[in-house]
Amino acid sequence: MSPRADRFDRLDALRGAAIVWMAAFHFVFDLNHFGLLDPRQDFYRDPFWTVQRAVIVTLFMFTAGLSQAVALDAGQAWPRFWRRWAQIAGCALLVSAGSALMFPRSWISFGVLHGFAVMLVLSRLASPLRGWLWPLGALCVLLPHLVQHPVFDTRWTNWVGLITRKPVTEDYAPVLPWLGVMLWGLAAGQWLLAQRRALLAGVLPAALSPLALLGRWSLSFYMLHQPVLIAAILAWRALAA
Repeated sequence: MSPRADRFDRLDALRGAAIVWMAAFHFVFDLNHFGLLDPRQDFYRDPFWTVQRAVIVTLFMFTAGLSQAVALDAGQAWPRFWRRWAQIAGCALLVSAGSALMFPRSWISFGVLHGFAVMLVLSRLASPLRGWLWPLGALCVLLPHLVQHPVFDTRWTNWVGLITRKPVTEDYAPVLPWLGVMLWGLAAGQWLLAQRRALLAGVLPAALSPLALLGRWSLSFYMLHQPVLIAAILAWRALAA
């Protein structure tokens, strides 16, 4: 079997695990939002929740970098890349519209999907740098801690990430520092494909197959899980009443 015909079930399963964790996090968030948790939780300041959110986003960005490496290794051309990119960008716009209806004061102007749309282009352009991706990623991660300016605090500029204060929004994934994590994933993927390909393309235990399937449909799940969870909670509240 040629390398281009490999199935990367392990990578899909890792993405699926991130999706499951995200869905569980959002389910508890929704319960809290509708006043069904006692005591109420502070998802914006409590480290128990903020650290979880950071780890989940890290998994998403890192696996996106790994996936970029796999796609490039398989010879993915720009037209196919742009088709997938258009799906992500379109979903990002839907997230902004939906959040504006539910959270008019803290709607999502640059969340995870918006970040993906920008960072996937940047990481693909940076992919020929190969070994330089590691220090470039470190620079992206460190830069927001070294440089901040009020000009980046508006909704139209905070996507860069060099902010002096966190914006009031339900989701925020700026280019800096998260591009660094995606570049690290891309660099790790390039190294693994060249040196330890089996770690990505090896056989997956049958018990983890559902995670791999979920990982292959991650964008669809991402877009559907919140409406389904919220509808289920509202239906349960109506029945209980």
